Amino acid sequence: MNQIRRESIGKYIREKGAVTVKEVNALFPDVSLMTIHRDLEKLEEEGFIVRTRGGAMPVSQSNGTEAKLETRMQSHMRAKRRMARKALKLIQEGSAVFFDAGTSNMALAQTLPDIDLNIFTTGPNIAMELSKLTNPTIHMCGGTLNRSNQAVSGASTLAQLSDINIAIAFIGVSGYTPEGGFTCGKEDEMLVKRLVMGKAARKVILMDSSKYGKILPYTFGDVGDADFIVSDNELPEEFVRKAQEADVTVL
Repeated sequence: MNQIRRESIGKYIREKGAVTVKEVNALFPDVSLMTIHRDLEKLEEEGFIVRTRGGAMPVSQSNGTEAKLETRMQSHMRAKRRMARKALKLIQEGSAVFFDAGTSNMALAQTLPDIDLNIFTTGPNIAMELSKLTNPTIHMCGGTLNRSNQAVSGASTLAQLSDINIAIAFIGVSGYTPEGGFTCGKEDEMLVKRLVMGKAARKVILMDSSKYGKILPYTFGDVGDADFIVSDNELPEEFVRKAQEADVTVL
């Protein structure tokens, strides 16, 4: 009966797009709210949904490597906010900064104070967020748009970034394993990340603990390639130890 109920909940969420816990509970009035929370937790563990504050949203089936941006933006947002506050301490006014596409860098953009910076980004949504500020100069990289994560990449992106001196780069990851290193789901985006990792004077990896143990097709670096790894303080001890041995600072 538990499995049948979860399948019904999963179908309801897929059809509606986003629901509240109260809505789900109303479908099964004889089931306790605690049980509904456990059902949603199980569905999230199985990769069918992403829980949000007070509800849940479906994981996109259109891209086998990453959920749609609007769903991913809700996932682990508290951790990303903590990471953003740590990452801000690494930014020096007047410097050239690269913001990778993705939800971790969006959280950083939403937290950034209105200071003088030259910011380059491969995320058009991040550029729009930064446009709310008056002091930074924002450079939007051109390229081919991946609609699911709002990242641009391709030959024109690489050509533009090749001519830029980057003081500090903030790079998001989709997964990390000891065997695969830092990985992402698209080859073109891997090439952008790898280029920036090679050019930036300081490389900052933004990685919350949910990315540990996940592996996607394309590797763009490993722990020793970074200068800083900004996390939510919940990364495994063996990962932190590996970073320390490589003289990489974990914040």
